[in-house]
Amino acid sequence: MQQSIYYTKFALQFADMQITELVNIFNRQVGNWGWTGMRAYHDQALIDEFQRRGICTAAVHHGRTVSFAHRIRYDVGSNSLISI
Repeated sequence: MQQSIYYTKFALQFADMQITELVNIFNRQVGNWGWTGMRAYHDQALIDEFQRRGICTAAVHHGRTVSFAHRIRYDVGSNSLISI
C-alpha cells in the first residue's frame, strides 16, 4: 500500500501505544463492516505496528486482507494475536 499522510498519521499514533491499547483498537473494529479509504489506512497501519513489534498476526492477517470477524487478545508466551 502506498503510504499517504493518513497512513503516516495512524502509524505515528500507534507507535506510541501499548500493546493492550492496540488490541483494544482492533477489537473496536470487530463487527464494523463499513469500508472507506481512511479505514484502509487505519487498518494497515495497525497491522503494520503489530508486525513491527514482531507480533504474529496470522490469526487475523491473511496476506493482503485483515479479518475483523472475531475479537483478539495478545498472548505474551507466543508473542502472537489470538482470536477469542
